[in-house]
Amino acid sequence: MSALVELNLALILFLPWFLILGALYWIYPRQPRDAARRLFDVAALALSVVAFVVSIHWAHRTADPAYGGMWRQILATALGYGVYLAAMLAAFALRAFWLRRRARPAPPASARTRS
Repeated sequence: MSALVELNLALILFLPWFLILGALYWIYPRQPRDAARRLFDVAALALSVVAFVVSIHWAHRTADPAYGGMWRQILATALGYGVYLAAMLAAFALRAFWLRRRARPAPPASARTRS
């Protein structure tokens, strides 16, 4: 196996699953679907994949080969998947918070000036 494929094997194997999770993240909730939401979603998906790639490369460099040749792949896969899910969960929670704040109507001007 080439070194490039070995280093990115976890990404190659998880790519179909990441496409499914990314599509679900992109589709739901269906509204609002404006430019700011699309930009946020693209940034969140891209940062999640970048975090995954960085974590699997780090795991490959730091895994102790004394535990066997497969240990690098096992550590990289487990760590990378956890990092990807954590990044997507953070993006999902942040997006939900942001969309709720945007959906709330602003208080009337008379309520803001009373004190």
